[in-house]
Amino acid sequence: MLTRKQHELLMFIHERMKESGIPPSFDEMKEALDLKSKSGIHRLITALEERGFIRRLPNRARALEVVRLPDSMNPSLGGVKSRFQPSVIEGNLGKVAKPTVHQDNSSSATQPVSVPVMGRIAAGTPIEAIQNHSHTVTVPPEMLGAGEHFALEVRGDSMIDAGIFDGDTVLIHKQPTASNGEIVVALVDDEEATLKRLRRKGNSIALEAANPAYETRIFGPERVAVQGKLVGLLRKY
Repeated sequence: MLTRKQHELLMFIHERMKESGIPPSFDEMKEALDLKSKSGIHRLITALEERGFIRRLPNRARALEVVRLPDSMNPSLGGVKSRFQPSVIEGNLGKVAKPTVHQDNSSSATQPVSVPVMGRIAAGTPIEAIQNHSHTVTVPPEMLGAGEHFALEVRGDSMIDAGIFDGDTVLIHKQPTASNGEIVVALVDDEEATLKRLRRKGNSIALEAANPAYETRIFGPERVAVQGKLVGLLRKY
């Protein structure tokens, strides 16, 4: 049996991971539940973990996995559907952890898709704008969905609390707009590309890091162009 606040936090984490595949930050959880301090979030997370609803992933700052939802909602929802669904690709990006495969007799539905890697993206100190196509990575189609996609190699640690590390490769759905709170590739002043969470504040756009060591950067809307939205993540081991 969950308390009202425990249930609210569990559902907030679950919905955020369904939307973006990334667990919310402690600040976002505190704001969503209207709590005054992060200590209350720590207590709620500990309680949810003890009850078997969530799991903290080792060696990843603030990384969470929803293991199950309350039985009264949907007993079939477990860790597989609730967890960050871009399957992590190991080693040389050629071995894929088993993704969820829809039952489909069409062989093309499960054929790997080649995605162009367009250079490096800053998750920390800004680097030069997106480069030209350098090589490709092969990913299962379940990670992508419809539309045009590209990949970028992450440099920097400003998104570590969102589970995105230096050396990861992010999969991006190419689109010129994004919803508030989504992680995007943003081009600033047509000169620098960065991977950040997008926040709209009045007539301004904030590019928010997921690492307390980095400040949120705020720009006028004419200075920021959204290049695409994060939809997946590949990692070498």
